Amino acid sequence: MAKELLLKKGREKSSKRHHPWIFSGAVEKVTGDPGMGESLLVRDGDGQLVGWAAYSPASQIRARFWNYDPTQSVQLDFFVGQLQKALARRQAIWPLGLPAAFRWVNGENDGLPGLVVDRYGDYLVCQFLSAGTETAKTMILEALQNLWPAQGVVERSDVSVREKEGLAPVKGLLAGTLPSGPVPVEIGGIHFAVDLLEGHKTGHYLDQRENWAVVRQLAQGKEVLNCFGYTGGFSLAALQGGATKVTQVELSGPANRQFEANLALNALGSEAVTVREEDVFKELRLMRDQGKSFDLVILDPPKFAESQSQLDKAARGYKDINLLAMKLIRPGGLLVSFSCSGAMEPKLFQKILADAALDAHKEAHLLRRLGPGPDHGPNLNFPEGDYLKGLLVALD
Repeated sequence: MAKELLLKKGREKSSKRHHPWIFSGAVEKVTGDPGMGESLLVRDGDGQLVGWAAYSPASQIRARFWNYDPTQSVQLDFFVGQLQKALARRQAIWPLGLPAAFRWVNGENDGLPGLVVDRYGDYLVCQFLSAGTETAKTMILEALQNLWPAQGVVERSDVSVREKEGLAPVKGLLAGTLPSGPVPVEIGGIHFAVDLLEGHKTGHYLDQRENWAVVRQLAQGKEVLNCFGYTGGFSLAALQGGATKVTQVELSGPANRQFEANLALNALGSEAVTVREEDVFKELRLMRDQGKSFDLVILDPPKFAESQSQLDKAARGYKDINLLAMKLIRPGGLLVSFSCSGAMEPKLFQKILADAALDAHKEAHLLRRLGPGPDHGPNLNFPEGDYLKGLLVALD
């Protein structure tokens, strides 16, 4: 029996619009007893072929489309082609040459659901986040090596989202050799030493490249507070831009030590820098009670909402932290605030900041909307991929 997935009548609309996810509630039946991650043909409610998708019986996202061409099966040449197209899009962004660090593959946004590939110098770091990419890992690795003979390919699939796919976390070397230590790279004019095995995500956050540049332009002569600073991207950008003082709040000791190392890498002294190794919520309340104030505050928190069901709780967290930050900003000062929760829609995020400004007794003026770098841009048929939202706000 052919291995196929039949959609319920009336549930084909998103698939016909090339949205890559098929939720369990849209599935009429599955035939042929496919295994986890196996590619199978998808038919609409009228029996017409739609394309190929990877099956994930453990997940509410029951299948993820590879393509919408029933004649193109999912073999090595498919992955080579998708990787080539993704790379060509990055070469169009940077026609004078690819940077030393960038996102080559951004999952569903590049037609490879569940696959992330980042470049750091001579190394590639991959995340296989779906049953389909886990099953196709060998082919994907071969395709990557055919197109980019990296010195080493590292896997960082040590993330909780794999549990929803019925997969265990995995971390280690896939091919080549491991670096002897952190990999030095320049990202948006800032030098970092990136720990590929222990750093967040694939070793670092590459999506804030353009937003570091925004802070660099704003920082001249300002006292800056950078919250959830990690290894110091926004702090380093502010110092490069001429900030008179930078206070970084980050709970992780290893991240703060790496920030201090990154100061030296960028030939930036530590005299104007204060590092607070504390919980951001507690530290902001303490600063409020102490009457401290700043010209520019940056909020780049981790994801507060992993799913739609967590959105209400997340909204309260965003409201709380932005309210605390606004109370620390001097008249005429600036707030740069982000949400990386995909479930958080831009209109709701703006409303949360508007409500926080009212409670802080401040007038808030939106100066600019911010988002991820172009190598992290969403596919227009996949709004969930537009995850990073930022607002630059002036406060009276």
